[in-house]
Amino acid sequence: MIPPERLDQLALIVQRAGLNEQTLSLLRETFADMHLTHCMDQDMGFAEPARRASGFNLYLVDGRGRCMQLTSDLEAATGVVLAEVDPEQDDD
Repeated sequence: MIPPERLDQLALIVQRAGLNEQTLSLLRETFADMHLTHCMDQDMGFAEPARRASGFNLYLVDGRGRCMQLTSDLEAATGVVLAEVDPEQDDD
């Protein structure tokens, strides 16, 4: 389970620090109990993000089963995908 406040905190840190390797390293230390993945938003297909922000979106991951899958359920979420939005794709 990921509390909504924790997701908001994660988004705020990324908004302030930017989505880069240094920020990801800090986030992985700070949120060591949560799996964090980085990719491009265009790689997420038609999934709906849990949070949208300028330059990135956050998607929830359920890793409780044998295979990881995207979810919209904070109760089932065990991790977050930080998906970087390409500025040229942002208007689409």
